Amino acid sequence: MTQPDAISVTPIGTAHNRRTNPQDSDHWGDVESIILVEPRFGDRCLTGLAGFTHVEVVYFFNRLPERADYRQPLRPRGRADLPEVGVFADRGPRRPNRIGCTICEVITVRGRELRVRGLDAVAGTPVLDIKPVMRQFLPDRVQQPEWADRLMAEYFSSQGLGGVDGRA
Repeated sequence: MTQPDAISVTPIGTAHNRRTNPQDSDHWGDVESIILVEPRFGDRCLTGLAGFTHVEVVYFFNRLPERADYRQPLRPRGRADLPEVGVFADRGPRRPNRIGCTICEVITVRGRELRVRGLDAVAGTPVLDIKPVMRQFLPDRVQQPEWADRLMAEYFSSQGLGGVDGRA
């Protein structure tokens, strides 16, 4: 079986916040980040985004390597209280292509700077795309197994990790 052709992408910007440990796994709820978009897009590239409450940020997990083997299911975050799941049933960073995406609250839009809350990417993370969240793209209902609720119980909770520069 042959490998598919490689795809090349170029980041559109970089995430800036005070979280630096790629092993951090919880308490992203109050984390504010500034996404600084590259100058090649111009100072008006975010025009119109302030009218949206949320954006979906697509980014690259550049600090952690892919797993060596994806064939065996693993327990999310290595937690013994969770079932083994295949790579596509987990949202962890050590995944094929290391692509992450998160829906974040828009705080402010200014020139090439987009300030968001709830982006679960560490400082220096390359941002691949920003998309406005539109109701029509969201499902009416989402169903998930109970283990996912346990896994995510503290993920977006607050813990005073606040602003871009350390201020809440």
